[in-house]
Amino acid sequence: MRAKHTLLIATLALTFIGAMMVYSSSAIYAWKYFSSTYFFLRREFIFLLIGFAGMTAAVNIDYHLLQKQSRKILLFSIFLLILALIPPFSRMAGGAKRWLTLLPWGYFKNFSFQPSEAAKFSLLLYLSSFFSRHQIEIKNFWRGFFPPLLITLLMASLIFIQPDLGTTFLLFCLFFIIAFSAGVRLKHLLVLFFSSLLSAPFLIFIRPYWIKRVISFFHPFRDPQGAGWQIIQSFIAFKNGGLLGIGLGASRQKLFYLPGCHTDFIFSIIGEELGLLGSTAVIFLFVLLITSGIKITLRAKDLAGHLLALGITMLIGLQAVINIAVVTGLLPTKGLPLPFISYGGSALVFNMLGVGILINIANNSSDFNET
Repeated sequence: MRAKHTLLIATLALTFIGAMMVYSSSAIYAWKYFSSTYFFLRREFIFLLIGFAGMTAAVNIDYHLLQKQSRKILLFSIFLLILALIPPFSRMAGGAKRWLTLLPWGYFKNFSFQPSEAAKFSLLLYLSSFFSRHQIEIKNFWRGFFPPLLITLLMASLIFIQPDLGTTFLLFCLFFIIAFSAGVRLKHLLVLFFSSLLSAPFLIFIRPYWIKRVISFFHPFRDPQGAGWQIIQSFIAFKNGGLLGIGLGASRQKLFYLPGCHTDFIFSIIGEELGLLGSTAVIFLFVLLITSGIKITLRAKDLAGHLLALGITMLIGLQAVINIAVVTGLLPTKGLPLPFISYGGSALVFNMLGVGILINIANNSSDFNET
């Protein structure tokens, strides 16, 4: 089976599981606060339709055209990030300004857009385009390394002050991966890496609750009613699920014990309702998706396609790995959704758009006998 077909099958399977689990994990919450068990499911279907439309368009539009417009797309994304910080355009939730209100009236008045999701993909388009066009200067710090680094720092700073530490960390990871693959000098990357490492503790101290997250990561039971509550409830969900799970829709942790159970911690509900086998099946689908993306990356006909495919694959893969690591207690809480499964329209739409671009790159691959 061709890599693009495996990629599409894995994506469709993950979106189906996502819709099913969004309904299962959110129905009671939706009934209590919105008087309809289908509140989040209806929205998820709207996002799915938009996502499929975007994916179809991305399959049929040459990715080189998107890369040629990468600067304009990037500037528009930066504008949206700034707009998200300014009332009345921004919508605050949980003390963070990460969303833009789409329409102020009617059924769609509660719909919002998360500019950071657009920022991730606009940055990938820009980095893949820049590094592929500046191969002659790639070893030069000021002409081949500093300009894309400056853009990454600008976008990361705007996202950091929302605040969103998880996405900030993700942007730097993507920059390192693409820059290294493009052939940037290793010493430039090492200087940046150690500078980031030294500054990380100071950045964490800016927000007191980030310190609490780190402490609860190492000692979750020290504050079981406070900072450690969410991860402890996640542990309980996995314990309840065991090998086979307690049954679809039968979760007890979604009864207002586990915060974010239909968003960032939806994998915990999967573990509880579908058990270890169900959780492993989801992980296997992500492995299929990532390996298919890597195959497409290696067979891309040019460096621009190679870097873009690598960036999209790593974007989806890193988010999946980080999310699963967080809900299982292997990483501190970061607030990154599980691609295709967590409730969240902006993330779903742009992840599906990314899959469409990967298929487009595969269709333009120099290897027509791809298997």
